[in-house]
Amino acid sequence: MSPTAVSPRAAPAALKRPAAFAFDPIDAAFAAFHAGEFLVVMDSEDRENEGDLIIAAAHCTTEKMAWMIKHTSGYICIALPAERLAELDLPPMVPDNQDRHRTAYTVTVDYKHGTTTGISAADRSATARALASPDALPSDFTRPGHMVPLRARAGGVLARMGHTESAVDLCRLTGLPPAGVLCELVNDDAQGTMARRDDCRAFADKWGLKMISVTPS
Repeated sequence: MSPTAVSPRAAPAALKRPAAFAFDPIDAAFAAFHAGEFLVVMDSEDRENEGDLIIAAAHCTTEKMAWMIKHTSGYICIALPAERLAELDLPPMVPDNQDRHRTAYTVTVDYKHGTTTGISAADRSATARALASPDALPSDFTRPGHMVPLRARAGGVLARMGHTESAVDLCRLTGLPPAGVLCELVNDDAQGTMARRDDCRAFADKWGLKMISVTPS
């Protein structure tokens, strides 16, 4: 073997070192979100250590909802401000919230106009867009349903560093109606394991999405 030869075992590391992990610039992420793209949003590794796909509900088409369902756990939620949930008569799901991170689930809903069972990508996207509409009324929805509203805490991520607050903050900071659709990314493996930081970075790079963090970098 010549002095410059590389053994097969050492070849991958010697020929291509992995790039250092980095989130995307926040300005680029805001521009993408405003244009109707998904963002991959990571929370702290000391908290859930999960990455969510988040998109503005106003931009959530049938095709985008179908793609989201395919790559996530499928338990699609929509974050809304407390005052809007009160206007829509959507109270907490249970009187005693025992969720580990106090995620504020409300009564689930389906949009009742032009939908069928409520579970299809078309129906869930219609429900999401209706929840984002300032013209929607409580009577426009049936309860229970297949979309899961979440109450965002006042003060956004400064008050609670959760995906719920991040979704509403992203909408407000980009001039969109304050309603963000979100769901946890999962790996494409036999167990459907949760996607962690490096999994989320690889997913974002594969699909050309921006990736940011709920927590300050």
